[in-house]
Amino acid sequence: MRFYATLPMGFEEIAAREIMKFGGRIIEVRKGRGRIFFEGSEDLVFKLNYLSRTLERIMILLSASKISCLDDIYRIIRGIDFTWINPSKSFAIRPLRIGVHDFTSIDIGRVAGQAVIDGYQSSKGVRLKVNLDNPDIIIRVDVIHDEVYIGIDTTGDEALHRRGYRLYNHPAPLNPVIASSLIMLSGWNIRKTLLDPMCGSATIPIEAAMMSRGIPPQKLRRYFQFMKLDEILNVDEFIEFKEAIDINIDQKVYTDIICLEKFIKHLRGAILNSGCINVSDTINFILGDATKLDNVFKSKVIDVIITNPPYGLRIGAKKIIYNLYNDFLKSAKDIVCREIITITSEDRIMREAAVKHDYSITKEFKARYGDLDVSVFILKPP
Repeated sequence: MRFYATLPMGFEEIAAREIMKFGGRIIEVRKGRGRIFFEGSEDLVFKLNYLSRTLERIMILLSASKISCLDDIYRIIRGIDFTWINPSKSFAIRPLRIGVHDFTSIDIGRVAGQAVIDGYQSSKGVRLKVNLDNPDIIIRVDVIHDEVYIGIDTTGDEALHRRGYRLYNHPAPLNPVIASSLIMLSGWNIRKTLLDPMCGSATIPIEAAMMSRGIPPQKLRRYFQFMKLDEILNVDEFIEFKEAIDINIDQKVYTDIICLEKFIKHLRGAILNSGCINVSDTINFILGDATKLDNVFKSKVIDVIITNPPYGLRIGAKKIIYNLYNDFLKSAKDIVCREIITITSEDRIMREAAVKHDYSITKEFKARYGDLDVSVFILKPP
Protein backbone atom coordinates (compact mmCIF):
# COMPACT_ATOMS: atom_id res chain seq x y z
CA MET A 1 0.00 0.00 0.00
CA ARG A 2 1.08 3.58 -0.57
CA PHE A 3 0.70 6.17 2.16
CA TYR A 4 1.48 9.73 3.04
CA ALA A 5 1.76 11.29 6.47
CA THR A 6 1.48 14.87 7.64
CA LEU A 7 3.48 16.44 10.45
CA PRO A 8 4.77 19.85 11.58
CA MET A 9 6.96 21.38 8.88
CA GLY A 10 10.69 21.10 9.48
CA PHE A 11 10.73 17.77 11.30
CA GLU A 12 10.44 15.53 8.24
CA GLU A 13 13.81 13.78 8.56
CA ILE A 14 13.14 12.77 12.16
CA ALA A 15 9.68 11.46 11.24
CA ALA A 16 11.04 9.58 8.22
CA ARG A 17 13.43 7.66 10.47
CA GLU A 18 10.53 6.70 12.72
CA ILE A 19 8.46 5.49 9.75
CA MET A 20 11.38 3.30 8.63
CA LYS A 21 11.69 1.92 12.17
CA PHE A 22 8.13 0.63 11.85
CA GLY A 23 8.81 -0.98 8.47
CA GLY A 24 7.79 1.75 6.04
CA ARG A 25 9.82 2.28 2.86
CA ILE A 26 10.30 5.97 2.18
CA ILE A 27 9.41 7.13 -1.32
CA GLU A 28 9.85 10.87 -0.86
CA VAL A 29 10.41 13.30 1.98
CA ARG A 30 8.99 16.75 1.30
CA LYS A 31 11.34 18.83 3.43
CA GLY A 32 9.75 21.98 4.72
CA ARG A 33 6.33 20.80 3.50
CA GLY A 34 5.36 18.56 6.42
CA ARG A 35 4.69 15.55 4.22
CA ILE A 36 6.29 12.14 3.78
CA PHE A 37 5.35 9.59 1.11
CA PHE A 38 6.05 5.93 1.79
CA GLU A 39 4.87 2.39 1.16
CA GLY A 40 4.46 -0.77 3.19
CA SER A 41 2.06 -3.40 4.43
CA GLU A 42 -1.41 -2.53 5.69
CA ASP A 43 -0.40 -3.06 9.33
CA LEU A 44 1.49 0.24 9.09
CA VAL A 45 -1.92 1.86 9.50
CA PHE A 46 -2.18 0.33 12.98
CA LYS A 47 1.46 0.77 13.95
CA LEU A 48 1.78 4.41 12.95
CA ASN A 49 -1.57 5.56 14.26
CA TYR A 50 -1.05 3.92 17.64
CA LEU A 51 2.71 4.14 18.11
CA SER A 52 4.10 7.03 16.07
CA ARG A 53 5.25 9.96 18.15
CA THR A 54 6.23 12.30 15.30
CA LEU A 55 3.27 12.11 12.90
CA GLU A 56 -0.07 13.89 13.00
CA ARG A 57 -2.11 12.04 10.41
CA ILE A 58 -1.70 8.98 8.15
CA MET A 59 -3.48 8.66 4.81
CA ILE A 60 -3.76 5.84 2.29
CA LEU A 61 -2.54 7.56 -0.86
CA LEU A 62 -4.90 7.38 -3.83
CA SER A 63 -3.33 9.95 -6.13
CA ALA A 64 -0.61 12.59 -6.33
CA SER A 65 -0.84 14.74 -9.44
CA LYS A 66 -0.08 18.14 -10.95
CA ILE A 67 -3.04 20.48 -11.42
CA SER A 68 -3.75 23.91 -12.82
CA CYS A 69 -7.48 24.35 -12.16
CA LEU A 70 -10.55 22.95 -10.44
CA ASP A 71 -11.45 20.88 -13.52
CA ASP A 72 -8.22 18.95 -13.03
CA ILE A 73 -9.26 18.06 -9.48
CA TYR A 74 -12.66 16.84 -10.68
CA ARG A 75 -11.09 14.78 -13.47
CA ILE A 76 -8.52 13.12 -11.20
CA ILE A 77 -11.01 12.20 -8.48
CA ARG A 78 -13.62 11.10 -10.99
CA GLY A 79 -11.08 8.57 -12.24
CA ILE A 80 -10.42 7.02 -8.81
CA ASP A 81 -12.26 3.80 -7.98
CA PHE A 82 -14.36 4.30 -4.85
CA THR A 83 -16.65 1.32 -5.46
CA TRP A 84 -15.07 -0.50 -2.50
CA ILE A 85 -17.05 1.81 -0.20
CA ASN A 86 -20.16 0.09 1.18
CA PRO A 87 -23.21 2.00 -0.14
CA SER A 88 -24.63 2.16 3.38
CA LYS A 89 -21.67 4.29 4.48
CA SER A 90 -21.21 8.03 4.25
CA PHE A 91 -18.24 10.14 3.23
CA ALA A 92 -16.89 13.65 3.57
CA ILE A 93 -14.23 15.65 1.78
CA ARG A 94 -11.70 17.44 3.96
CA PRO A 95 -10.02 19.99 1.67
CA LEU A 96 -6.78 21.87 2.26
CA ARG A 97 -5.29 24.62 0.11
CA ILE A 98 -1.79 26.07 0.37
CA GLY A 99 -0.54 28.57 -2.20
CA VAL A 100 -2.06 31.10 -4.58
CA HIS A 101 -5.06 29.89 -6.58
CA ASP A 102 -8.17 31.33 -8.19
CA PHE A 103 -10.34 29.00 -6.09
CA THR A 104 -10.93 28.42 -2.37
CA SER A 105 -10.87 25.39 -0.09
CA ILE A 106 -14.66 25.44 -0.19
CA ASP A 107 -14.50 25.16 -3.98
CA ILE A 108 -12.13 22.18 -3.67
CA GLY A 109 -14.52 20.44 -1.29
CA ARG A 110 -17.51 21.06 -3.53
CA VAL A 111 -15.85 19.85 -6.74
CA ALA A 112 -14.15 16.87 -5.10
CA GLY A 113 -17.37 15.76 -3.42
CA GLN A 114 -19.29 15.96 -6.67
CA ALA A 115 -16.61 13.91 -8.43
CA VAL A 116 -16.88 11.13 -5.81
CA ILE A 117 -20.68 11.11 -6.04
CA ASP A 118 -20.69 11.10 -9.84
CA GLY A 119 -18.10 8.32 -10.11
CA TYR A 120 -19.82 6.13 -7.53
CA GLN A 121 -23.27 6.62 -9.04
CA SER A 122 -21.96 5.84 -12.51
CA SER A 123 -20.39 2.57 -11.33
CA LYS A 124 -22.93 1.31 -8.78
CA GLY A 125 -26.12 3.20 -9.59
CA VAL A 126 -26.29 4.54 -6.05
CA ARG A 127 -25.73 8.07 -4.74
CA LEU A 128 -23.18 7.88 -1.95
CA LYS A 129 -24.28 9.69 1.21
CA VAL A 130 -22.49 12.80 2.48
CA ASN A 131 -22.06 13.37 6.19
CA LEU A 132 -19.86 16.33 7.07
CA ASP A 133 -20.05 15.89 10.84
CA ASN A 134 -19.48 12.18 11.40
CA PRO A 135 -18.53 10.47 8.14
CA ASP A 136 -17.54 6.83 7.82
CA ILE A 137 -14.98 7.67 5.15
CA ILE A 138 -12.85 10.83 5.20
CA ILE A 139 -11.25 11.73 1.88
CA ARG A 140 -8.44 14.26 2.18
CA VAL A 141 -7.85 16.53 -0.83
CA ASP A 142 -4.71 18.59 -0.23
CA VAL A 143 -3.87 21.18 -2.86
CA ILE A 144 -0.30 22.34 -2.28
CA HIS A 145 0.64 24.97 -4.87
CA ASP A 146 0.39 23.09 -8.23
CA GLU A 147 -0.09 19.59 -6.81
CA VAL A 148 -3.03 17.70 -5.36
CA TYR A 149 -2.73 14.78 -2.96
CA ILE A 150 -5.80 12.62 -2.47
CA GLY A 151 -5.98 10.09 0.32
CA ILE A 152 -8.19 8.13 2.68
CA ASP A 153 -7.71 9.44 6.19
CA THR A 154 -6.97 6.58 8.60
CA THR A 155 -6.54 8.84 11.64
CA GLY A 156 -9.64 11.00 11.72
CA ASP A 157 -10.50 14.63 12.34
CA GLU A 158 -8.69 14.51 15.68
CA ALA A 159 -5.01 14.40 14.74
CA LEU A 160 -2.37 12.36 16.58
CA HIS A 161 -0.89 15.32 18.44
CA ARG A 162 -3.93 15.09 20.71
CA ARG A 163 -2.62 12.58 23.24
CA GLY A 164 -5.49 12.90 25.72
CA TYR A 165 -3.41 13.57 28.84
CA ARG A 166 -3.65 17.38 28.82
CA LEU A 167 -6.06 18.06 31.67
CA TYR A 168 -4.32 21.33 32.49
CA ASN A 169 -4.03 23.78 29.60
CA HIS A 170 -0.95 25.98 29.73
CA PRO A 171 -1.36 29.35 27.94
CA ALA A 172 1.29 28.32 25.39
CA PRO A 173 1.47 24.52 25.26
CA LEU A 174 3.93 22.73 23.01
CA ASN A 175 2.63 20.33 20.36
CA PRO A 176 3.50 16.83 21.71
CA VAL A 177 4.58 15.76 18.21
CA ILE A 178 7.17 18.53 18.21
CA ALA A 179 8.18 17.66 21.77
CA SER A 180 8.83 14.04 20.79
CA SER A 181 10.71 15.13 17.67
CA LEU A 182 13.01 17.30 19.78
CA ILE A 183 13.67 14.40 22.17
CA MET A 184 14.50 12.09 19.26
CA LEU A 185 16.72 14.79 17.77
CA SER A 186 18.72 14.88 21.01
CA GLY A 187 19.41 11.15 21.04
CA TRP A 188 18.22 10.99 24.65
CA ASN A 189 17.74 7.60 26.31
CA ILE A 190 16.91 6.41 29.83
CA ARG A 191 20.59 6.34 30.81
CA LYS A 192 20.82 10.11 30.33
CA THR A 193 19.52 12.99 32.43
CA LEU A 194 16.95 15.20 30.71
CA LEU A 195 15.98 18.62 32.04
CA ASP A 196 13.25 20.96 30.85
CA PRO A 197 13.88 24.13 32.90
CA MET A 198 10.81 25.94 31.56
CA CYS A 199 8.52 22.95 31.49
CA GLY A 200 5.13 24.69 31.57
CA SER A 201 2.55 21.88 31.53
CA ALA A 202 5.37 19.31 31.11
CA THR A 203 4.81 18.20 27.52
CA ILE A 204 8.51 17.45 26.93
CA PRO A 205 9.05 15.52 30.21
CA ILE A 206 5.78 13.60 29.77
CA GLU A 207 6.67 12.58 26.20
CA ALA A 208 10.12 11.46 27.41
CA ALA A 209 8.60 9.50 30.28
CA MET A 210 6.15 7.78 27.91
CA MET A 211 9.05 6.83 25.64
CA SER A 212 11.05 5.42 28.54
CA ARG A 213 8.19 3.20 29.69
CA GLY A 214 6.99 2.17 26.25
CA ILE A 215 3.61 3.83 26.69
CA PRO A 216 1.98 4.29 23.27
CA PRO A 217 1.30 7.96 22.51
CA GLN A 218 -2.33 7.08 21.75
CA LYS A 219 -2.86 4.93 24.86
CA LEU A 220 -5.81 7.07 25.95
CA ARG A 221 -7.43 7.26 22.51
CA ARG A 222 -10.59 5.25 21.94
CA TYR A 223 -11.25 5.81 18.23
CA PHE A 224 -9.35 5.95 14.95
CA GLN A 225 -10.97 6.55 11.57
CA PHE A 226 -9.50 3.29 10.22
CA MET A 227 -11.94 1.40 12.48
CA LYS A 228 -14.58 2.13 9.82
CA LEU A 229 -12.39 0.97 6.92
CA ASP A 230 -13.22 -2.73 7.25
CA GLU A 231 -13.69 -2.97 3.46
CA ILE A 232 -9.93 -2.55 2.89
CA LEU A 233 -8.33 -3.28 6.28
CA ASN A 234 -8.54 -6.21 8.69
CA VAL A 235 -9.63 -4.03 11.58
CA ASP A 236 -9.89 -6.99 13.99
CA GLU A 237 -6.11 -7.34 13.84
CA PHE A 238 -5.75 -3.97 15.52
CA ILE A 239 -7.35 -5.23 18.74
CA GLU A 240 -4.81 -8.05 18.99
CA PHE A 241 -1.98 -5.70 18.05
CA LYS A 242 -3.01 -3.15 20.69
CA GLU A 243 -3.32 -5.75 23.42
CA ALA A 244 0.14 -7.12 22.65
CA ILE A 245 1.65 -3.63 22.87
CA ASP A 246 -0.17 -2.61 26.04
CA ILE A 247 0.81 -5.70 27.97
CA ASN A 248 4.50 -4.82 27.55
CA ILE A 249 4.31 -1.34 29.09
CA ASP A 250 6.94 -1.00 31.83
CA GLN A 251 5.22 -0.37 35.15
CA LYS A 252 8.48 0.68 36.82
CA VAL A 253 11.50 2.16 35.12
CA TYR A 254 14.26 4.37 36.49
CA THR A 255 14.74 7.62 34.61
CA ASP A 256 16.27 10.97 35.41
CA ILE A 257 13.72 13.30 33.84
CA ILE A 258 13.44 16.68 35.52
CA CYS A 259 10.61 19.17 35.13
CA LEU A 260 11.59 22.61 36.44
CA GLU A 261 9.00 25.36 36.50
CA LYS A 262 9.02 28.84 38.04
CA PHE A 263 5.28 29.18 38.58
CA ILE A 264 3.53 26.89 41.05
CA LYS A 265 0.28 26.99 39.07
CA HIS A 266 1.95 25.51 35.99
CA LEU A 267 3.91 22.97 38.04
CA ARG A 268 0.71 21.69 39.62
CA GLY A 269 -0.80 21.47 36.14
CA ALA A 270 2.26 19.53 34.96
CA ILE A 271 1.83 17.03 37.78
CA LEU A 272 -1.88 16.72 36.93
CA ASN A 273 -1.13 16.03 33.25
CA SER A 274 1.56 13.48 34.04
CA GLY A 275 -0.78 11.66 36.39
CA CYS A 276 -3.38 11.35 33.64
CA ILE A 277 -1.01 9.12 31.64
CA ASN A 278 0.48 7.48 34.78
CA VAL A 279 4.04 8.85 34.53
CA SER A 280 4.12 11.23 37.49
CA ASP A 281 6.39 8.78 39.33
CA THR A 282 8.82 8.86 36.37
CA ILE A 283 9.42 12.63 36.50
CA ASN A 284 11.08 14.74 39.15
CA PHE A 285 9.05 17.96 39.55
CA ILE A 286 10.90 20.96 40.95
CA LEU A 287 9.77 24.52 41.59
CA GLY A 288 12.64 26.65 40.39
CA ASP A 289 13.99 29.35 38.09
CA ALA A 290 15.60 28.59 34.71
CA THR A 291 17.84 31.63 35.14
CA LYS A 292 19.26 30.25 38.41
CA LEU A 293 20.01 26.65 37.53
CA ASP A 294 23.12 26.53 39.70
CA ASN A 295 20.92 26.91 42.78
CA VAL A 296 19.38 23.50 42.07
CA PHE A 297 21.88 21.57 39.96
CA LYS A 298 25.30 22.73 41.10
CA SER A 299 26.72 19.20 41.55
CA LYS A 300 24.55 17.33 39.04
CA VAL A 301 25.40 16.36 35.48
CA ILE A 302 22.66 17.27 32.99
CA ASP A 303 23.12 15.39 29.73
CA VAL A 304 20.58 17.31 27.73
CA ILE A 305 18.35 20.33 28.25
CA ILE A 306 15.32 20.39 25.97
CA THR A 307 13.00 23.35 26.36
CA ASN A 308 10.37 25.50 24.70
CA PRO A 309 10.97 28.92 26.24
CA PRO A 310 8.42 31.75 26.13
CA TYR A 311 8.34 33.82 22.93
CA GLY A 312 7.99 37.59 22.79
CA LEU A 313 4.70 37.14 20.98
CA ARG A 314 3.16 35.64 24.08
CA ILE A 315 4.61 37.42 27.07
CA GLY A 316 5.16 40.94 25.89
CA ALA A 317 8.23 43.11 25.45
CA LYS A 318 11.26 41.86 23.51
CA LYS A 319 13.46 43.06 26.35
CA ILE A 320 11.90 40.47 28.67
CA ILE A 321 12.72 37.72 26.17
CA TYR A 322 16.22 39.08 25.63
CA ASN A 323 16.93 39.02 29.35
CA LEU A 324 15.35 35.59 29.82
CA TYR A 325 17.33 33.91 27.04
CA ASN A 326 20.61 35.51 28.12
CA ASP A 327 20.12 34.73 31.80
CA PHE A 328 19.07 31.16 31.01
CA LEU A 329 22.12 30.43 28.85
CA LYS A 330 24.43 32.14 31.34
CA SER A 331 22.94 30.06 34.15
CA ALA A 332 23.28 26.83 32.13
CA LYS A 333 27.03 27.51 31.86
CA ASP A 334 27.30 27.28 35.63
CA ILE A 335 26.18 23.62 35.71
CA VAL A 336 27.54 20.58 33.93
CA CYS A 337 25.34 20.51 30.84
CA ARG A 338 26.37 18.72 27.65
CA GLU A 339 23.75 19.90 25.16
CA ILE A 340 20.82 22.29 24.88
CA ILE A 341 17.99 21.92 22.37
CA THR A 342 15.52 24.75 22.18
CA ILE A 343 12.78 25.95 19.88
CA THR A 344 11.73 29.58 19.54
CA SER A 345 10.29 32.13 17.16
CA GLU A 346 12.82 34.62 18.52
CA ASP A 347 15.71 33.11 16.60
CA ARG A 348 17.75 36.31 16.46
CA ILE A 349 17.66 36.80 20.21
CA MET A 350 18.55 33.15 20.87
CA ARG A 351 21.38 33.23 18.34
CA GLU A 352 22.85 36.41 19.78
CA ALA A 353 22.56 35.07 23.33
CA ALA A 354 24.32 31.85 22.33
CA VAL A 355 27.19 33.72 20.74
CA LYS A 356 27.46 36.13 23.67
CA HIS A 357 27.86 33.27 26.13
CA ASP A 358 30.29 31.28 23.95
CA TYR A 359 27.96 28.44 22.95
CA SER A 360 28.60 26.56 19.72
CA ILE A 361 25.54 26.36 17.47
CA THR A 362 25.98 22.82 16.15
CA LYS A 363 22.69 22.84 14.28
CA GLU A 364 19.94 25.31 13.45
CA PHE A 365 16.94 24.72 11.23
CA LYS A 366 13.62 26.32 10.44
CA ALA A 367 10.32 24.72 11.37
CA ARG A 368 6.66 25.59 11.66
CA TYR A 369 4.69 25.54 14.90
CA GLY A 370 1.03 26.23 14.17
CA ASP A 371 1.00 29.62 12.45
CA LEU A 372 4.47 30.54 13.70
CA ASP A 373 7.80 30.28 11.91
CA VAL A 374 10.25 28.96 14.49
CA SER A 375 13.88 27.88 14.68
CA VAL A 376 15.33 24.85 16.42
CA PHE A 377 18.79 25.23 17.94
CA ILE A 378 21.24 22.60 19.15
CA LEU A 379 23.77 24.34 21.38
CA LYS A 380 27.01 23.04 22.89
CA PRO A 381 28.11 24.83 26.08
CA PRO A 382 31.65 26.20 26.18
